[in-house]
Amino acid sequence: MIDDIIFGLGFVAIVEGLVLALAPLHLKKALFLLVSMRPDRVRVLALIFIALGVATIALVRR
Repeated sequence: MIDDIIFGLGFVAIVEGLVLALAPLHLKKALFLLVSMRPDRVRVLALIFIALGVATIALVRR
């Protein structure tokens, strides 16, 4: 199980690094949009992404 967690963290680092390397201007625009949003909207957006991530993992682990 710990191997899966470490793998997941490494994969997230790779994806974030790719975004920074391949589309830095798009990332800046997305971050600006995020900063301009109300905190409650950001929280809802984060919860939606968490739910999508959990659902994806559940489907893959079947």
